[in-house]
Amino acid sequence: MNLNNFRFETDADGIALLTWDMPGKSMNVIDMEVIRELGEAVDHVAANEAIKGCVITSGKKDSFSGGADLTMLEGFGVQFAQLAKSEGYDKAMSFFFDASRSLSLLYRKLETCGKPFACAINGVALGGAFELALACHYRVIADGEKVRVGLPEVKVGLFPGAGGTQRVARLMNTGDALQMLFKGDQLRAQQAKTMNLVHEIAPVAEIVDKAKAWIKAGGKGVAPWDEKGFRLPSGKVYSPAGMMVWPAANAIYRRETQDNYPAVKAILHAVYEGLQLPMDLALKVESRWFAKILRSNEARAMIRTLFVSMGELNKGARRPKNIPPAALKRVGVVGAGFMGASIAYVTANAGIEVVLIDRDQAAADKGKQISYNLVTQQISRGRAKTADRDALLARIDATPDYEKLRDCQLVVEAVFEDRTVKAEVIKKVEAVISKDAIFASNTSTLPITSLAENFSRPDEFIGVHFFSPVERMNLVEVILGKKTGEKALAVALDFVRAIRKTPIVVNDSRGFFANRCVLNYIREGHLMLAEGIPPAMIENVAKQAGMPVGPLSLNDEVAIDLAWKIVQATIKDEGEGAVAKEQVALLDAMVNREGRLGRKNGKGFYDYPDKQPKKLWPGLSALQPTHLDPDTVDKDDMRDRLLFTQALEAASTVEDGVVTDPREADVGSILGFGFAPYTGGVLSKIDFMGAKKFVARARELEAKYGARFKPCALLEDMAAKGETFYGRFAAAKKAA
Repeated sequence: MNLNNFRFETDADGIALLTWDMPGKSMNVIDMEVIRELGEAVDHVAANEAIKGCVITSGKKDSFSGGADLTMLEGFGVQFAQLAKSEGYDKAMSFFFDASRSLSLLYRKLETCGKPFACAINGVALGGAFELALACHYRVIADGEKVRVGLPEVKVGLFPGAGGTQRVARLMNTGDALQMLFKGDQLRAQQAKTMNLVHEIAPVAEIVDKAKAWIKAGGKGVAPWDEKGFRLPSGKVYSPAGMMVWPAANAIYRRETQDNYPAVKAILHAVYEGLQLPMDLALKVESRWFAKILRSNEARAMIRTLFVSMGELNKGARRPKNIPPAALKRVGVVGAGFMGASIAYVTANAGIEVVLIDRDQAAADKGKQISYNLVTQQISRGRAKTADRDALLARIDATPDYEKLRDCQLVVEAVFEDRTVKAEVIKKVEAVISKDAIFASNTSTLPITSLAENFSRPDEFIGVHFFSPVERMNLVEVILGKKTGEKALAVALDFVRAIRKTPIVVNDSRGFFANRCVLNYIREGHLMLAEGIPPAMIENVAKQAGMPVGPLSLNDEVAIDLAWKIVQATIKDEGEGAVAKEQVALLDAMVNREGRLGRKNGKGFYDYPDKQPKKLWPGLSALQPTHLDPDTVDKDDMRDRLLFTQALEAASTVEDGVVTDPREADVGSILGFGFAPYTGGVLSKIDFMGAKKFVARARELEAKYGARFKPCALLEDMAAKGETFYGRFAAAKKAA
């Protein structure tokens, strides 16, 4: 055998051990070479009479494998397009189908080769790697804290296409199987055992021996579904029990996806059809659905943004290469309010010492208490231990003493969003920190360039815009002022990576990137309300368009009085014509007349009754100058208005030079404000629709609803030239 990614050895009992250990990689991934080598190993085990069976494990610490390299799947699409041009669609489709099911065929060969295979799962095993484990006849999993298994493909627009839908649906009740496949969650060892996905849990040092012991004791090389008399856990599809599952499953699919995610619908099809067929035919059905989904715009967009682009940004795609890595050991956070305290928490949670500063000891201690509360919640859910909380709190020094910032390599300012307050803090901090320390301001509205004027080293002043709640939101906008230097950028990106967030780098401007887009979304909700569209219809159509919450609900979360302040600031800076008078009237009534500020005071566009679900405020109807019959409202227009207003603004940020890399706009839009993930993000929405078609539709909306839907000059130019953002700006980077 010619093995580079595996080690193969056989013990005195004739039991083989296949150790997956890819050289030069921290985690094993499935690529074409791995598929070839694993196929050779299966053939060798099957053909060698002296080998009784085989155990597959990993040589990586705390990791079995993250699954398939999705760039490999992207490559199938490129090859398909090339073949379609040179040899025709039929040959290209035949290649694509065969290539996309190669892993499924390999796993089925392993499963039916006649020799028992056991899998010793020592750490994270996800996607195609867990499908490999499911194809093995016996599975032993380590009981470690970091061990996780799961099939998360649905989160990047795919579904388990190497037998996952068929094997999971034959190991547990159909309803539970569908829930697992729909959600794509990662499971701990005990959860996997309870769900019948693994057979045994053992200490990591014993899993290989346990797996070998099963083979030595006569473990059979036959999967349950290949045994005569096998019965499906939920009975036949066409049975009273089966028919209790499928109507509910379809309803759940509709409710959770709004029919925007073809991969989830394909799961329904693959399981429903597959459970009525013998395993080999069922796997072929699964493969046909997988090939179809793999070529869908949704899968291509989500793979590009949520796997490829996000991975590149997380690995430092925008980090200056000539600056040495910053090994951050001590970070200062000034401002122990909710935002600053949460930044301190994620920093300490990453193992970094934190100095948390506020005006007095009581305020600083109150901020530290937020970290205590957050870890206590984790303890109550079984995700942390008391010792973890003690260790994290020991890393946070809550104090009013600015002198303690002296040894910090980075200081993050997170005080009230006021120029005067921030300027005062900047001066206090600079008076004590070392000349090598970087200063970062957490701001969502104030330009970094002007704030940096209060710092004597503007080249070492940078913006870091965290999103609330910090512990749950994975995005950080890193904002470059006009004088920000490469060192400040490198340190900021190293910090964001250390706290396990995803960074996007944007240039300074009013609202930066995320707020410019999301404020347009909220504004469109306000204008729809002013037009007389029922509030519930606005919120529901927004969710049907793919947004996580409606614009009115989102405004409640960010605070209605903040929207009012932004509107007033815009009028002051740009004149009354810069803001729609209908929006001004609505916000004035909500804030100044009704005192409804949003969730923070328990009343906004929604009411928030104690211990009950929120409900739209009935008084909204009285604030509408007119009321439209919902049957007369064009729902397609509503969907497009809510998405186009964000995408058009994103295009403008590119034209303005705020965003210079399409990857950051797409990743930032999904992670920062939940822009319909199935589109791949704000710019992918335009790219996959086609700039020409997008511009034509935007002009239709402009004619009906106003100049805010007018495409910018950049979009007009791209439409005329048939360009895409990724094509145009990738070419520009290469030329540079």
